[in-house]
Amino acid sequence: MEPNEHGLLDVGDGNQVYWETVGNPDGKPAVFVHGGPGSPSQGARRALDAEKFRLVIFHQRGCGLSTPHASDPAADMGVNTTDHLIADMERLREHLGIEKWLVYGGSWGSTLGIAYAQRHPGRVSEMILAAITLSSPREVDWLYRGVSRFFPEAWARFSAHAGDAPDVVRAYADLMENPDRAVREAAALEWVRWEDTVLSLEDYGKPALFADRASDELIALVRIIAHYYANAGFVDDLVEHTEKLAGIPAALVHGRRDLSCPADTAYALARAWPDAELTLVDDSGHKGSPAFAEAMRSAVRRFSP
Repeated sequence: MEPNEHGLLDVGDGNQVYWETVGNPDGKPAVFVHGGPGSPSQGARRALDAEKFRLVIFHQRGCGLSTPHASDPAADMGVNTTDHLIADMERLREHLGIEKWLVYGGSWGSTLGIAYAQRHPGRVSEMILAAITLSSPREVDWLYRGVSRFFPEAWARFSAHAGDAPDVVRAYADLMENPDRAVREAAALEWVRWEDTVLSLEDYGKPALFADRASDELIALVRIIAHYYANAGFVDDLVEHTEKLAGIPAALVHGRRDLSCPADTAYALARAWPDAELTLVDDSGHKGSPAFAEAMRSAVRRFSP
């Protein structure tokens, strides 16, 4: 599916954000918020019904076709925070002349989507969120320490590369700022090896989701992830502020077997947000399953014009 429009939007701080629109130019506006952070989705263009939606896709700061690229050590991560990304989304919405849009996001995209909706509830018509994470310190600690109880030997390798630092995420974030590319490459490879290990017990999806990426993209991905998660996603407790989402209908889809993002976060969010409906898919992990895909299609049908 080729884009109808695309371009680079100057968002300030020396950053230009890549964007494109696909689908029906007169369709219902929606925005795809990719995961990672730092991982533009190859499947974004197929997320919604192309005949019914005008889907806006953008690459968050530092990754994909946005510039400067985080693989360049000169790219300033100090101007890459959740507040910056929320402002970028608003600038893009205004640039495209959209009054309200459906927010569609998964994994880190659910964190950014919720944070955006809490900041600008009047600009969100509905939400479809998958593989829910809110990037809280508790969730980050689970993903990069707690889940090691299932993979002790992989954890030993992962933490050893960071010098067995008490804050392993911060240690990797520091390594990814090293001016020596060899140091950054080695740290990035160890990081994605751990990420793949956490997802390795799932029945569906690619067996090595991250490890076969091109070198520059891999370095940017890990640099951005470590930067965000060393700072708890640059967000407060998003569950505590769900009153700001009142009146926004939402479909939440989560895999019960997701070891990277356990289902209790999605459950807590749904309980605190009366307008949200949670579907827990028993056979799915973080990478999805046929039943998970059908739950997502059902959510899309629910909000189709």
